[in-house]
Amino acid sequence: MQALIFEALHAPLRFGNYPEPVPQEDEVLVNVCAAALNHRDVWITQGQYPGIRMPAILGSDAAGRYGNREVLVNPGIGWGNNPAFPAQDYHILGMPHDGTFAPLLAVPSNRLVDKPPHLTWAQAAALPLAGLTAFRAVFTKGQLEAGQRVLVTGIGGGVALMAAQFAISAGAEVWVSSGSAEKIEKACALGAKGGVNYNDANWADELKAQAKGFDLIIDSAGGEAFAGLLKLAQPGARIVTYGGALGTAQFSPQLLFWRQLSLLGTSMGNDEEFARMVAWVNQHKIVPVVDSVFLLPDGNLAFQRMAQGLQFGKVILQIDEAL
Repeated sequence: MQALIFEALHAPLRFGNYPEPVPQEDEVLVNVCAAALNHRDVWITQGQYPGIRMPAILGSDAAGRYGNREVLVNPGIGWGNNPAFPAQDYHILGMPHDGTFAPLLAVPSNRLVDKPPHLTWAQAAALPLAGLTAFRAVFTKGQLEAGQRVLVTGIGGGVALMAAQFAISAGAEVWVSSGSAEKIEKACALGAKGGVNYNDANWADELKAQAKGFDLIIDSAGGEAFAGLLKLAQPGARIVTYGGALGTAQFSPQLLFWRQLSLLGTSMGNDEEFARMVAWVNQHKIVPVVDSVFLLPDGNLAFQRMAQGLQFGKVILQIDEAL
């Protein structure tokens, strides 16, 4: 089969021949129609991920066909029996298991769920990893209730956008932050109340003046700005973090205990949450935001788009050229 192949660090991927997957006893073979990039894929090519092997097929997100069935692929394998945290051998498609940047994908049969019928192939491919991570952050960890005020930082990334869309659909008042005025404007067009540019020196004061404070904050950056998030939290608020793009965060613990704040970490989610997430998307007819679509042979252009950080929504690889 013709696939996008990762075979060297700090080098473009190669589009070429790769052995077709052979399903094991508990696996099925999915015809992949579309796949989505995640920052994880870029980090792997830069050597910033454990257990890297080469050659390999990257990619965690996929929508495709299994026989006559249109399906999404749950990218997480082996979460285990405890819904609170994954088992030690939990892993995600795309490393070490070959992933979705190929026309054929072998996965356990219990990884398949029906594709939401209101979504295109590209929109469906944008959903699994970002949707699952965001759903757990907003509902399981964040315990969001209708009418609450939510801040989602770094709007434009796939998880942040899905978190904002889930919160809006749940009846929350959503505010955002970004380094781009254009991204804030686009988020408002999706239903966000407003936002601030985190490059402004007084961004936290501006947000406090506009929104008064937040019941739930969803963050993936950490870094120096994290202390400002605690100051924006209402008493009893939850702060959920799913990443640390800006590195170490320093803050005063007094803010945590005097305001009775909950600081919560999360990553991915379990199978029940994946099913609930897809059901929520179906119920509320949520449409994941697609930034751009590239054909599989042009996959390195998609990686460049992701590495530049300019995207608003998910970067998609169209695997089936007939779509």
